[in-house]
Amino acid sequence: MDIHEYQAKEILSGFGVPVPMGGIAYSPEQAGYRAREIGGDKWVVKAQIHSGGRGEAGGVRVCSTDDELYDAAKSMLGKVLFTRQTGDRGKLCTRLYVEEASDIAREIYLGLVLDRETERIMVVASAEGGMEIEELSQEKPESIIRFTIDPAAGLQDFQARELGFKLGFGAELIGKAQRILRGAYRAFRDLDATMVEINPLVVTKSGDLVALDAKMSFDDNALFRRPSITELRDKSQEDRRETYAEDRGLAYVGLDGDIGCLINGAGLAMATLDMIKLSGGEPANFLDIGGAASPDRVLQAFKAVLMDKNVKVVLVNIFAGINRCDWVAEGVVAAFRELGLDLPVVVRLSGTNVDEGRRIIAESGLPIITAETLAEAAERAVAARPV
Repeated sequence: MDIHEYQAKEILSGFGVPVPMGGIAYSPEQAGYRAREIGGDKWVVKAQIHSGGRGEAGGVRVCSTDDELYDAAKSMLGKVLFTRQTGDRGKLCTRLYVEEASDIAREIYLGLVLDRETERIMVVASAEGGMEIEELSQEKPESIIRFTIDPAAGLQDFQARELGFKLGFGAELIGKAQRILRGAYRAFRDLDATMVEINPLVVTKSGDLVALDAKMSFDDNALFRRPSITELRDKSQEDRRETYAEDRGLAYVGLDGDIGCLINGAGLAMATLDMIKLSGGEPANFLDIGGAASPDRVLQAFKAVLMDKNVKVVLVNIFAGINRCDWVAEGVVAAFRELGLDLPVVVRLSGTNVDEGRRIIAESGLPIITAETLAEAAERAVAARPV
């Protein structure tokens, strides 16, 4: 789960990471109020969406007058912003963050991520801040500093000091850098995060270190014990297909193809996606309906798949163990009739109650395409796509 910049800054501030003074706004008038509360003569208005690269999309504006503030807020609120990370769908901006402008002398990149290979938290940093880490890794790979943190010992002071020296900080900034890294690490560890990114971490002209931008992501599987984090979720920023499926207990990941997939079991789902690709098609999603799928659960899965307007064919691939093929068949028939399906549906059933499931499909009188094997099902799904 991702959260907004202002939420990440509030969390990091609670762990001792210094951030600029700012406030959230939901209207142009409220943006003006926030600027007057902050004081000063220059402010930054930032669109709050779950994406980087907002500046290039017009989502970050520096303002010096009330009129500029109003115009900037009006141009962002209610608009869909498109960045390199949002893709063609974009992200709707429903709130803004207004903060004091900072006098920037240097920009640093600092991130903590979960490294699954070493099963440890990895610190990633670079003296070349303000750029996306993907760009840095390609354009200046030598500038990236990495080290892992032993989970038993935690972050050590010598590691923080060594990082500060490698980033070129003088003695006056080493202690401040050490406190920021320690605070970011504690926030990561204590809140079940999977990523903490401060980009840029800036050195101001007055000699302070400030987190000018921040992102945090959290482990979905740990949210049950983090209600304060769960409350920060903004569903308007998520793929509505994935949100719909998750709210109904379905494992769904949206893809870019046109063959919708409804499968039980993550391993079988991955094999099905591979077989579709091998047959010359493109899967539109990963969807695992799980075990003991009732006819209603199958119907809800169909609704999730069909929320993607790019879907031209639906492939149902069930290898029933805990599941029952007759239940799945009843769900497929119910989806056809309730949703008025007018696109090809390919069904491959195997396992528990397979004969009964096939009988239900055959006697339904519906134009459902059946298959005996996974390879045959994938080939028929690809062939059934409208030209």
